[in-house]
Amino acid sequence: MVFAKYLERNSRKGRFCPSKLKGKRVLELGAGCGVASFGMAMLGCEVVTTDQKEVLPLLQRNIERNTSRIMQANANSDLFGSIKVAELDWGNKDHIQAVDPPYDYVIGTDVVYSEHLLDPLLETICALSGPRTTIVLGYEIRSTSVHEQMLQMWKSNFDVKTVPRTKMDRKYQHPSIQLFIMESKSSAGSTLAADLDKNEASEPVDGDYNKKEGKSCSMDDDIKSEKDVKGCSTATGLSSRELTDWEVRRCGAMAARLLRDVRIN
Repeated sequence: MVFAKYLERNSRKGRFCPSKLKGKRVLELGAGCGVASFGMAMLGCEVVTTDQKEVLPLLQRNIERNTSRIMQANANSDLFGSIKVAELDWGNKDHIQAVDPPYDYVIGTDVVYSEHLLDPLLETICALSGPRTTIVLGYEIRSTSVHEQMLQMWKSNFDVKTVPRTKMDRKYQHPSIQLFIMESKSSAGSTLAADLDKNEASEPVDGDYNKKEGKSCSMDDDIKSEKDVKGCSTATGLSSRELTDWEVRRCGAMAARLLRDVRIN
């Protein structure tokens, strides 16, 4: 959802506007329900959404049902690209060859969760990419050691840019969820990274949004949870107002991670 809402917010101009994405070839890794794939398809991309064999029946069902609903409900359905489902086990050369790389975009969300998967994930991304491929990955930090190892591996192979929170949807974001945009080190100019720098300079920070629109305050990236933020809970960055469904899910995930280390004798 963070990735899809990021696309929505940045689709009016820049690299993610439909006029520039129309017809671009996109492959999603570890697609799950296919939400991120739909985000790209609704901007005009030709998407191949992939996962392991046991996930494909549900993924195919989601694609068929939601494509039909979008085409029926959306007056601008001619902007919709396409989505097709394919099996892809990371590191499987036959699967990689079958999806016909390279792609304009390789995307993935919540695909970094275990150390032993880092090597096959990187191998697969490299095999799917060409000199002009853009890689967009989003994930929730669950392990500091895996996170650091992952960044070291990525930076050794790509130019890596972290998407600032001011560029994300104001509601669908969280300090532990990050989006990364990566390009080949040999590509000319890291154009997406340059766009991020330029757009970030013109965007107000979270606090400016809150003052302008009367929204509850949120935690800045450099504010730790133990520090007080006026009007917000120090633990979650949420005000004392009624929580939205999204915020309830995020708090539940945070609590689960904390309780995972609790041992009762």
